[in-house]
Amino acid sequence: MDGRFGVGQNVGYEFGDEMTISGDASVVWEVWTDLARFPAWDPREEETRPKGPFAVGTTVWSKQQGSPGGDSTIVAIDPGRCWTVESSLPGGRLRIDHRVEPVGEGKVEVSKWYQVQGPLTLLFRFYYAPRIRNALRRTFAALEREAARRTG
Repeated sequence: MDGRFGVGQNVGYEFGDEMTISGDASVVWEVWTDLARFPAWDPREEETRPKGPFAVGTTVWSKQQGSPGGDSTIVAIDPGRCWTVESSLPGGRLRIDHRVEPVGEGKVEVSKWYQVQGPLTLLFRFYYAPRIRNALRRTFAALEREAARRTG
């Protein structure tokens, strides 16, 4: 465990990826936190419906390709740097951490990490994780393109 979700937490399974993209960190943050517009730029997102503003406590219904749709709740925001959502799973939970880290002039490291706890851990490890990992690079590239488009 490297501390993405906190030292000493009981983690069933954690997976994700990171990538350095071109862009301004504030614009990348703006794009990645504009939840209602995800389907317009993210190739994995079929539908996203926030049920309020981008704030801790807001529930968001979303559906990604190859996954069932469902609710998640924004549980943490570190403005400009990180936001986390959590979803209930039968007997467990899923947390997804989204990070934006400036790494140099015009470069941003983006990452998305999933933490699964409970009896569905094996399903995530062997079914969902490989598919999500394969798609994350396309999502990050699409995030880069959308940030560039919004910059002008």
